[in-house]
Amino acid sequence: MADTKKRLLVTRRMPPDVTKRLEQNYDVILNPDDQILSAQDILNRSRAMDGLMVSLGNTFDAGLIRALPASVKILASASVGFDHIDVETAKSCGICVTNTPGVLTDSTADIAMLLILGAARRAGEGHMTVMNDRWTGWSMEFMLGKDVTRARLGIVGMGRIGQAVAKRARGFDMELHYHNRQRLTPDLENGAEFHEDLESLLAQSDILSLHAASTPQTQKFINRQTIAMLPRGAILINTARGDLVDDEALIDALSSGHLAAAGLDVFEGEPAIHPGYRDLKNVFLLPHLGSATVDTRNAMGFRALDNLDAFFQGVTPKDVVA
Repeated sequence: MADTKKRLLVTRRMPPDVTKRLEQNYDVILNPDDQILSAQDILNRSRAMDGLMVSLGNTFDAGLIRALPASVKILASASVGFDHIDVETAKSCGICVTNTPGVLTDSTADIAMLLILGAARRAGEGHMTVMNDRWTGWSMEFMLGKDVTRARLGIVGMGRIGQAVAKRARGFDMELHYHNRQRLTPDLENGAEFHEDLESLLAQSDILSLHAASTPQTQKFINRQTIAMLPRGAILINTARGDLVDDEALIDALSSGHLAAAGLDVFEGEPAIHPGYRDLKNVFLLPHLGSATVDTRNAMGFRALDNLDAFFQGVTPKDVVA
């Protein structure tokens, strides 16, 4: 690092170990209360900053990026997704954008498996039955769920997280199918069946798990038409992005019984989720916990810092997306 510390705005509160390194290496403005900063707040705090360390909850659209002070040369996001940043505008403004891939793969894949098991075996409903003192005893037909073992698992998006979910699903002897922009090599497929067309995958999925990025092509691609292609009684799992799913269509399918259940960790407009989900018993809902472990959040922060360190040392960061 240079003798004069670079000035850095950190828009979200970071874990203590990450904050300690930030304060050691940078002249830093923190957000200790973790308030969601408005665009104007970010602009006010960005004056004379050399870079910004950001994360989910901060939207850097074209207008905000163009309004940033000329001194800001990098947006380092502590996240694997970067759809909260207008990457093309940043690139046109000469601002580097980085993310933190890889470090949250296992924790997110674990949450996907938790959702698969929780949704299939009615864990949320069972938990509330016990907690609300409504459990009256055991019977042969009490709260029957669906088997996960040997079920057909369809994976949309076979990147790092999709592959990690497939690895875990093999422990349940699940039959694996996937749809991806490109077919994987046989060693990465590890026996999973590739479907070039999404429609073909949907027809073979007892459980469908979403691991695609949010793009104009994928937004609300789980809709009335695609849900209808799933077998009756199928289960939908989403640990990717909330805007991949048409909430109204999913709620209707869960209400009608076409889908048996859904396990969701992400939602469009979160934390203000569609209120219709709260009226359903056949959903297993989590508050965006995919990467929420101490080790993973530290790794995300340190990876973002590695990118910042490299950039300010004149080296191309490892995780450049723009």
